[in-house]
Amino acid sequence: MVSTPIIPLEAATPAHICPFDQACSYLEAAGKELRLDQGILEILSHPRKVVTVSIPVKLDNGDIRVLAGHRVQHSDVLGPYKGGTRYHPAVTLREVSALAMLMTWKCALLGIPYGGAKGGIAIDPQNYSVGELERITRRYTSELIKDIGPSVDIPAPDMGTSAREMAWMMDTYSVNVGHSVPGVVTGKPLSIGGSLGREMATGRGVMIIVREALADMGKSLEGMRVVIQGFGNVGGAAAELLYQAGAKIIAVSTATGGVYSSHGLDIPALKAYAAENRKSVVGFPQASAISNAELLTLRCDVLIPAALENQITAENVHQVRAQIIAEAANGPITLEANQVLEAQGVTVLPDILANAGGVVVSYLEWVQGLSYLFWDEVRVNREMEHLMVQAYHHVIQQSKVRQVPLRLAAYTLGVGRVAQALNDRGLYP
Repeated sequence: MVSTPIIPLEAATPAHICPFDQACSYLEAAGKELRLDQGILEILSHPRKVVTVSIPVKLDNGDIRVLAGHRVQHSDVLGPYKGGTRYHPAVTLREVSALAMLMTWKCALLGIPYGGAKGGIAIDPQNYSVGELERITRRYTSELIKDIGPSVDIPAPDMGTSAREMAWMMDTYSVNVGHSVPGVVTGKPLSIGGSLGREMATGRGVMIIVREALADMGKSLEGMRVVIQGFGNVGGAAAELLYQAGAKIIAVSTATGGVYSSHGLDIPALKAYAAENRKSVVGFPQASAISNAELLTLRCDVLIPAALENQITAENVHQVRAQIIAEAANGPITLEANQVLEAQGVTVLPDILANAGGVVVSYLEWVQGLSYLFWDEVRVNREMEHLMVQAYHHVIQQSKVRQVPLRLAAYTLGVGRVAQALNDRGLYP
């Protein structure tokens, strides 16, 4: 058994939905399949560094509030740490630790020379002004100044953050070191070293993996009935690209509710509607209302959970009627639900593969920033697609050779590569 890391984590949520315990369970399953040494598993189950900082911020009304910011660095065996920075009320140290671990396996699976990290602050950014968010971001960055850097740890946007926050992080870091450092973060605006293609990258990667899975079944995206939970940066981009490829998007949702049309939604019109209604799709005139719970149980060819973790659980998994589930979010299916879906023969495209497009293009942005040589969008998309398709076929081949589900196949590849590198590097001292 993999032991629980001795780090100051908050009181856990129930074990069956605790993201960190679930991440350790997948690690243990991969270790068993690979027959890894128990000592190697012990090392891989512990984040290398856990940083929690206080973030005092002066609000616009003059009050001072102290927030807690986290950064978990799981492994740098393959290269610098890499991972998003999340602003969301549900952020906990356990969640951030789980996501950092998943990022390690994701980078290894895609063949990217990074280790996994994740950061976050438990705030709802909608409750803060732009000025307050800038002060929070800059103080958070300054507190982490010794723990991040282009060859140490490269943050990126995540839920609740965007290119704007990355610009503030880059500027704060650059001012502190005395010169411009575009490689310290990815997901930046184009004007300061961002990459073309980054905004749509995660959604594009989801589309590519779904397309490849359908092709293996002798099908195409044309006419496929798709349901998407989440209509933000990832879900919205996936919806747009799948729509352009001829898929029929029959339902989408946001935190406030969803919309459904058996004939398929007009995605460009829906995106325009959401942009004018505080990112909500509720009330879209060309569709009927549907709840997030109902959306997950619609009969469809492809279901794409692109919101939060733990959306498909033991309580609702028997109502899920999708043939393919592509995990655009991190950990949207609980361990128990995943076992049920595998037993039912549902094709689950795991998160460390399906949503890896973002980190791939982040890597490409980092490479461009270090070389000060920037590519056009066609090249960025081509390079990303090559790595995504290659990783997909490696997972399919591993699944066939080991006769295991796709998730376990993906984990054996990711965990195996990190374990091999750890063995090759040895243990210091």
